[in-house]
Amino acid sequence: MTITENQLRSEKTKKQFLLVFGLILGVIILCLSLIASITWGAAEISFKDSYQAFTAFDGSSNHLIIRTIRLPRSLIALLVGAALAVAGAIMQGLTRNPLASPSILGVNAGAALAVVVGTLMLGSVSLNFYTWFAFAGAAISAVTVYFFGSIGRSGATPFNLTIAGAAFTAFIASITSGILILSQRTLEEIRFWLAGSVAGRDLNLLLQVLPYLCIGLILALALSKQITMLSLGEDTAKSLGQSIALTKILAAISIILLAGSSVAIAGPIGFVGLIIPHLARFLVGVDYRWILPYSAMFGAIIVLIADLFGRLIIRPAELPVGLVMPLIGAPFFIYLIRWKLKK
Repeated sequence: MTITENQLRSEKTKKQFLLVFGLILGVIILCLSLIASITWGAAEISFKDSYQAFTAFDGSSNHLIIRTIRLPRSLIALLVGAALAVAGAIMQGLTRNPLASPSILGVNAGAALAVVVGTLMLGSVSLNFYTWFAFAGAAISAVTVYFFGSIGRSGATPFNLTIAGAAFTAFIASITSGILILSQRTLEEIRFWLAGSVAGRDLNLLLQVLPYLCIGLILALALSKQITMLSLGEDTAKSLGQSIALTKILAAISIILLAGSSVAIAGPIGFVGLIIPHLARFLVGVDYRWILPYSAMFGAIIVLIADLFGRLIIRPAELPVGLVMPLIGAPFFIYLIRWKLKK
């Protein structure tokens, strides 16, 4: 019996070591991706100049590009990627739906419509107004999809939620397109934002949404143990004394903060919240205390790389990251659909 317990303890220690090592390795890759995003772009700037832009700033054009354009863009890509991936992981855990994500279940589309309506009504305003519109749109969309997905005898099954989310997303997208067709002014003001882009943002915009992103991420990490139990089934969570209603409310607040902030600053970027949680779950298992940190790390890396790819592929022109992500996410989404239908 003692040998068995020692073996179990040894296996657990080995697994914990591998998870910590993987997290450290991922952080190193994230740092390298951030450095590459800051260094490479349309303008040819050496690594030495990039380094000196922070250590010996001289006001030259290269230094200004690094500090005022590439640094804010890279930091926003990092935070948006982490936020969307964590939001997707929480949605998949709460609904036990492998296809759940802010883009699939209509949260991004609702936030985008709210921002479009806000722009139509108020014109060009500060990002703070966009943020609150995005929060409202994300919240209304989440509640609406869950309501329609719960109608019927079977209730809010993963299939029902996916169908409701897809239908609601198409409906919202048609309204958004109609508004943009009727209002050329609105289209001109936010057309690049609608494609999903981190270009042209500055540190002031990042600082305006940073508190909401941080609160959403901290809340998500604080709920990781409860989400793990809930992902195993509501009956299991109840038997362990968990308050399911409170967990769902707090998790919904976290999703709204993360998705709403991301859409407000970068527009609707799809597939990050869909594919990244699956990658994290494949590597670390079902424990959300590890899934969420890994999702945040992988989400940040993939958005940084996608944005960098969009800058380099047709240099000196560029593609918004929202147009690059489907090249990665669409094949994975098709695979998930086929896998789900075979079950």
